[in-house]
Amino acid sequence: MTNGSVPCHIAVIMDGNGRWAKKRFLPRKAGHSAGSEVFRRIACYCRDIGVQYLTVYAFSTENWKRPQDEIDEIFSLLDKYLDEVQATMLNDNVAVRFLGNLSHFPSGMQRKIDNVHKLSDGYPSGVCQVNICVNYGGRDEIVRAAESILKNPPEILDENSFAQRLDTKGIPCPDLLIRPGGDFRISNFLLWQIAYTEFYFTKILWPDFSEKELAKAIAEYNKRKRRFGGV
Repeated sequence: MTNGSVPCHIAVIMDGNGRWAKKRFLPRKAGHSAGSEVFRRIACYCRDIGVQYLTVYAFSTENWKRPQDEIDEIFSLLDKYLDEVQATMLNDNVAVRFLGNLSHFPSGMQRKIDNVHKLSDGYPSGVCQVNICVNYGGRDEIVRAAESILKNPPEILDENSFAQRLDTKGIPCPDLLIRPGGDFRISNFLLWQIAYTEFYFTKILWPDFSEKELAKAIAEYNKRKRRFGGV
């Protein structure tokens, strides 16, 4: 369990799957498979402790540079998850959204994503919402928002009207961003949204990440004083 207040919105860069597998002399796809199971556990834990939004970085716009067999494995896991979540999300009491440029995905996968979104639309407010970022990049998201504004300008262009064109429309900005894996960078994730987010970095690789480590991150978050530019 956690002590102190629970962040409304937690974002996670799920890093270290490949290195986890390499340390065990396993193919990289084994790391992604292990990481997907950890994601399921952490999502349920976030729901149980009262986190309202969990946003995870699953596949970036830059990840297309990876070997094709690794990309195929990631999409195979995603397709499997789409089947599972449609069957279980009502019982799990978790709404699921996919963020990113989804137009590049196969039509069958797009239909499954649409079905998951329709199921999520039926949930009441206050239910834990899990956002999965796929084919997502912060810069790409901002460019797509700008293109949307050029095609259909708002009456007043300000931060609020611009945010309404982002993939995260209607979702509060993250309170806490967690990056496992030992790297100290953002990797093009939620660039607009993390202006005042608290960061937590750990060397633990994502497949070894646990509920205990998340509680530790939240405890560290509670030590921070968030001033948002004030005193």
